Amino acid sequence: MTRLRADLLLLLTALIWGAAFVGQSTAMDHLGPFLFTGTRFLLATLVVLPFVLTESRQGPPLRRDHATLMGAAGLVFFIASMTQQAGLLATTVTNAGFLTALYVVLVPIIAFMALKHRLPWIIWPAASLSLTGTWLLGGGLSGLNWGDGIMIFSAVFWALQVLLVGSLARRSDRPITLAALQFGVTALLCLILAALFEPLSFTDMAAAWKELLFTGIISGGLGFTLQAVGQRYTPASDAAIIMSSEALFAALFGALLLGERLPLLGWIGCGFILAAVIGVQVAPQLPPIWQRRKTG
Repeated sequence: MTRLRADLLLLLTALIWGAAFVGQSTAMDHLGPFLFTGTRFLLATLVVLPFVLTESRQGPPLRRDHATLMGAAGLVFFIASMTQQAGLLATTVTNAGFLTALYVVLVPIIAFMALKHRLPWIIWPAASLSLTGTWLLGGGLSGLNWGDGIMIFSAVFWALQVLLVGSLARRSDRPITLAALQFGVTALLCLILAALFEPLSFTDMAAAWKELLFTGIISGGLGFTLQAVGQRYTPASDAAIIMSSEALFAALFGALLLGERLPLLGWIGCGFILAAVIGVQVAPQLPPIWQRRKTG
């Protein structure tokens, strides 16, 4: 797969996630965060399981060390998903969207400082543009509370998840298996916690069936699997910036489906995010500045 196609997959992932954010919030009217998240990713696991079996027959055998690391990635995915869902109990969708987007700048920071990755120069201005665009799109932050602190904590683990998925998808050559293990670990742990701490009501689950189907099958099963496939061919820092466009798509879906209208600053924010996404695509194709000066 070419890098352009991989980036388009990540852009499609962002579109799906942008459409799912509201569903994650409204489902909390009926279900607790553990039961919702566990059921969501149980559905995601069941959806991708047939593709895992196909991948296991056609791809290389799964090494034990890769399986162990995938399990660790599943634990990171569980913490990121669960803390994000819990934070939505107390904070607004707007605040949640912006604070989750902090992973856009955390990914290159962790990659540079902890993993010693060399990053192209475009990453830093693009990450800053993306984060600023998300701020403008949401109209800033309002009424900070404990839920916002949980969202910041969640953003750290989303950054770790992006880095782990990029590394493991390339090393194992089993991206669908990686996605399924993330879903399975998260579903198992969440459903255990739901049985211990939350009421289990099929009536409430039936009331949230639309949110469960979309966030489980489409946003979960399809979206996170596309992320794992796309990140085999795209550096983690670039992927984080491309996937940050979920905030832009969330605003577009709000305008198309809910009749919401953006103020001028919101449209400027959309432009910043779009510029960041285009920048990480175009900049690597340009010769270095010093080379352009020399040849000019």
